Amino acid sequence: MLVSLQLGSLIAPAYACGCGAMVVNRDSRVEVARETSAVGWDGSTEQIVMQLSVRGNAPDAAWIMPVPHRATVELGDAALFTELRAITAPVHEERHYFWPRDEDWPFRGSDDGAGDRAAPGAAAPVDVVGRERLGPFDVARLTATDPEALEGWLEENGFELPDRLATALRPYVEQKWEYVAVRLAPEERGALLSGTLEPLRLRFASDRLVYPMRLSELASTPQTLDLYVLADHRMEPRGAIGGRPPKVAYAGRVDPAKEPYEALAAVTGDKPVFVTAIDQYFPSPERIDGDHELRATAEDTPYRTVVYRDTLLTWGGMPVWLLVPLGGAVAVVVALLLVARARRRRPVVPPPPVFTPPPLR
Repeated sequence: MLVSLQLGSLIAPAYACGCGAMVVNRDSRVEVARETSAVGWDGSTEQIVMQLSVRGNAPDAAWIMPVPHRATVELGDAALFTELRAITAPVHEERHYFWPRDEDWPFRGSDDGAGDRAAPGAAAPVDVVGRERLGPFDVARLTATDPEALEGWLEENGFELPDRLATALRPYVEQKWEYVAVRLAPEERGALLSGTLEPLRLRFASDRLVYPMRLSELASTPQTLDLYVLADHRMEPRGAIGGRPPKVAYAGRVDPAKEPYEALAAVTGDKPVFVTAIDQYFPSPERIDGDHELRATAEDTPYRTVVYRDTLLTWGGMPVWLLVPLGGAVAVVVALLLVARARRRRPVVPPPPVFTPPPLR
């Protein structure tokens, strides 16, 4: 079973948000402040547990996610994200340096450094294959044979599909993917859509682990992807898909039943898993050219990020580096004293007798 976690700031435009797209009506604004997704795959079935934190002035919005096959939708468990963050948190350690730095005396005085750090109908281009109410969500599962038909369905249901989004959806239509369209609305009548929403859990058939990222090319600001994968082995993306090379932040085997991590154990079936945390940055989202696919690495090499707090080495409250000049001065004084002492103890050798020749007769 594979599980990944995506956390990132996905703001402006509102309709570019990681594995999906957010759509609001013309007069409203919604920003996806954070998207957290957990993705699982057992070799034939993939599941995505996703939670959105949003803010704005919209009474409702639509979130669209492409999926390769017919999906089922239900509410997810938010505790899964808490456990995943705890597992992959970096280790904090303190290390010392000897010579003073810019923030240390005598350069800039003392400074503590705080602050750093399902199949379509033959005649219908859009087919609603399922619809249900899940908490604050009105979930519609759709199939579409062209982006224009999907755009028409959204408009009929009160949403306008941006032109760039319709173009970005075309590759999924050509691959005959389906869509999950979720209408997001506050549970209180008349309230605005804001805050952290309940997670949704999607399941669908898939012969590969794929995380849809193509729609993020619509974003106008840099995107950050934090991907956490739980599998039988250490995992890695097949490519950078237009971003900087992915970096591993954590890799190691975890037994969720022993910790315990109940939500994770429910996903993995109480089996030990290998956790891999991958970070990736997309400075130019328009260069994103595909979806993320994950594969096992050649070796299960463990790794953990260590965050160091550097402090000046001291002894008895005094910087140790001060002992160097003090020690040097003491050594010179001691040497001089030893030389003087040696001179005092040295015996005085009388001068040799002066030879006086005998007088001549």
